[in-house]
Amino acid sequence: MPSCAVSLLQKLIRTPSVNPDNAPGTDMTGEAAMAEMVREYLSPLGFHTELVEIQPGRPNIIARAPGSDDRPRILLGPHLDTVGVDGMTIDPFDPVIRNGKIYGRGASDTKGPMAAMLQALKNCQPLLSSLPVAVDFVGFMGEESSQWGSKHFAKKHAGEYSFALVGEPTSLDIVHTTKGSLWTTLKTSGKAAHSSQPELGENAILKLTSSLDRMNRKLTARLASYTHPVLGHSTLNVGVIQGGSRPNIVPDSASAEIDIRTTPSLHADGGALKLLEDFIIENKLPVEVMEAQENPPMELATDSVWIKKMMSANTGSKAVGAPWFSDAAHLNEAGIPSVCIGPGSITQAHTKDEFIQISELEAGVEYFEKFIKSLA
Repeated sequence: MPSCAVSLLQKLIRTPSVNPDNAPGTDMTGEAAMAEMVREYLSPLGFHTELVEIQPGRPNIIARAPGSDDRPRILLGPHLDTVGVDGMTIDPFDPVIRNGKIYGRGASDTKGPMAAMLQALKNCQPLLSSLPVAVDFVGFMGEESSQWGSKHFAKKHAGEYSFALVGEPTSLDIVHTTKGSLWTTLKTSGKAAHSSQPELGENAILKLTSSLDRMNRKLTARLASYTHPVLGHSTLNVGVIQGGSRPNIVPDSASAEIDIRTTPSLHADGGALKLLEDFIIENKLPVEVMEAQENPPMELATDSVWIKKMMSANTGSKAVGAPWFSDAAHLNEAGIPSVCIGPGSITQAHTKDEFIQISELEAGVEYFEKFIKSLA
């Protein structure tokens, strides 16, 4: 018979919560059903639960622990959404078990960590009201696109919390520092003409590609000067390029979507957007920056009292860095010291046959349970 954590994770996977942005691959999108499931799980344990709608039909869930409000609060905070399901080689919502693994969208990122956190809270339920620290649960919507859920929560509740353990598949390492990110679209404009007389037009694609080439050579080198002892250096990637309509028409517009990953030193020096805009002006590049979305890096010193508590409760746990981005950065930026932690491997996140090892899931339950009990 499956363990409680396994059964819980299977139930979470069977409830689609696909982020509707960026090609979801299904019409079963949004976080409402997942938030309601978490509410139904935690309410009988004495949690006061609230669904906070951030976008239509897309709530955060805030579950406050039973017991006194007159004590410090921390939170366990995975995200409710998953990436899309296009191209998956397994049924994304049928959590089959094979060879000691549970398969399905979100098994690793991040319903596995969520199940481990929820099960640990249930196992510790008799202690929760008497602990000197309130252990809340917060499920964030929208992490896989623009992190509206964590941004809204950080703005409204930053002063209430002393620490956050953000659920991500970290193989139970404590991710204390991550890179930030800048996602933006670069657009060039030209003049359409018949391709038999290209000299009468102005080719927007060539303007764009020459600009990207210069960025790849010069801006990349500049980014590399912003280093970090754990994270390495800041980077640039051109991920999407579009332009033109037919091969016999000189294109009058083109665009590229780029991703700059930022280290804390670049963030402290004004950030990636400022660096990009200054570079464009300095090099007189014919590109327009559009739809820029910049997210901060995250760094919590390894001598934090909370990281020490985590290591003390689970000997062998270690602090590491990661190049990816998460909700923890927005919480940390707002003043809630935060780390990422959870069972499962980031190498399985977003994959076509996503899974989590059952042994890792159960180790996650034990990890969070030990941590909660150590607060007594």
